[in-house]
Amino acid sequence: MAFLGLPTTARPQGVAAHELARDRLVAGVAPDHPLAEESAVDLRRLSSEVFVDLPAGTAGRVQSDQAFSAAGLSRDVAFEVTTVDFIMARLVGQGLGIAMLPSAYVPQLTGVTAIEVTDAPTRVEYVIRSRVTRTPAATAFLATLDIPSEPRTGPPRLSRA
Repeated sequence: MAFLGLPTTARPQGVAAHELARDRLVAGVAPDHPLAEESAVDLRRLSSEVFVDLPAGTAGRVQSDQAFSAAGLSRDVAFEVTTVDFIMARLVGQGLGIAMLPSAYVPQLTGVTAIEVTDAPTRVEYVIRSRVTRTPAATAFLATLDIPSEPRTGPPRLSRA
């Protein structure tokens, strides 16, 4: 089982997926960054900034790359790291670049200012799992989230009375 955030244009393939939530991306900047005083910005304004992002090709990065590309814009991604916590606390918070992240992260941020991006992409959060096997722990976890179990495939089991 895994949690996966994808652009609205993508859907997980080859796995069972359940949509948990939708969220828009916001810009994260250091508190002393010139944009920190803005209530909202657009992608064009952000495109002139230096970015910190996830590695190219990852689901979290693709949605931002697609948004800038669709707007006919490019951006400078100077730092690629693998965790949002490291992006925000170590790089954005220190003023080394800005980042785009789901607004759901905003309550967890310290030392970073979040700004609405008016033309930001929407992100879909999924819980994904194997279509074939499911452990008892996975079954219990799905039940906790009120995600209906899909019927198992294969021949019916016969019970003997």
